[in-house]
Amino acid sequence: MTAVTGDRGYHASLSRPGDQGAAACRTVQYSCPQSHEFAVPFSGDADVPLTWECRMHGTASKRIDGSEPEQKKAKPPRTHWDMLVERRTIPELDELLNQRLDALREKK
Repeated sequence: MTAVTGDRGYHASLSRPGDQGAAACRTVQYSCPQSHEFAVPFSGDADVPLTWECRMHGTASKRIDGSEPEQKKAKPPRTHWDMLVERRTIPELDELLNQRLDALREKK
């Protein structure tokens, strides 16, 4: 039940006759890499994350009763060559290389 103090000095209740009690709550235990264990309260219907930031160390802590988080498949980094080959064919690249080499030879 919550009370608000009005300007007349009395407390007016914000609760309604049909209000239920507190929402369902559950506590989940986490353990950080530095062996610090702590609990985090969640709503009963909340999706509980597998990792949580440790309040003392700031490191990613894992759920004690949870499984390992799935590792996402990482794309291999695209190189400049990969991007070039997407835009041009090998014969086109050979022709451009020869043109640039001829231009450089003429400058000498």
